[in-house]
Amino acid sequence: MNNILAIAHKELKSYFSTPIAYIVIGFFALLWGYFFWVMLLYFNQQSQLGGLGGGGSVDMNQQLIRPLFLNATVILLFLLPLITMRTYSEEKRSGTIELLLTSPLTDFQIITGKFLGAMGLYAAMLGVTVIHMVLLFSYGNPEWRPVVTGYIGLLLMGGCFISVGLFISSLTKNQIVSGIVTFGVFLLLWVINWPASFVGPTTQSVLNYLSITDHFDDFTKGILDTKHLVYYFSVISFGLFLTARAVDTERWRG
Repeated sequence: MNNILAIAHKELKSYFSTPIAYIVIGFFALLWGYFFWVMLLYFNQQSQLGGLGGGGSVDMNQQLIRPLFLNATVILLFLLPLITMRTYSEEKRSGTIELLLTSPLTDFQIITGKFLGAMGLYAAMLGVTVIHMVLLFSYGNPEWRPVVTGYIGLLLMGGCFISVGLFISSLTKNQIVSGIVTFGVFLLLWVINWPASFVGPTTQSVLNYLSITDHFDDFTKGILDTKHLVYYFSVISFGLFLTARAVDTERWRG
């Protein structure tokens, strides 16, 4: 466990020793803040119209928090490849991958440590958004459950993207290639169910199940469904498994 934490700490420190961490966190905070401001304006407008029309109060969770979380998932498509593209590619380019693979560390420790390091940076990204939730609870009356489950869903979705990104990064020494391919795979997981309405029921069910966004929707409603948890943990495990196989192949080649 100490080895895993040591690698995770090294990875997290390496992010903050370069502009990557600050750019990613700053850009995410900027876009999240913009979406928050836009959704807040829309919510206020709907509240005023509802009050004038006698329609009662407007649900803050449905009109503000849920769209905010859904829009945040779009940002992940562009930012998470920046986090994962260097994890193994930089090690290969600089030649430190040989030192890492010949050290008294198992593949499991190396992969888990790098995964936790990337997740640490991702958690820091999400952490800067808590201030917006604090403001909502200070001046509004939202339900806490959709907020908590929404963050859980973002963490799980991010974990899926990071595990897949680690695998892709382990296949090449070029960070740009790793980032572009990672973005392409992320986008495929995002749009894979778009043709679902034009195919048969069996294929439709498969495509909808493979869609990473379909499994996120219930989290924004405050629902923790076992099938969604199984899906996300399965994708994370599969991504780390593929990374382990790629690292093992690199070890044998070395």
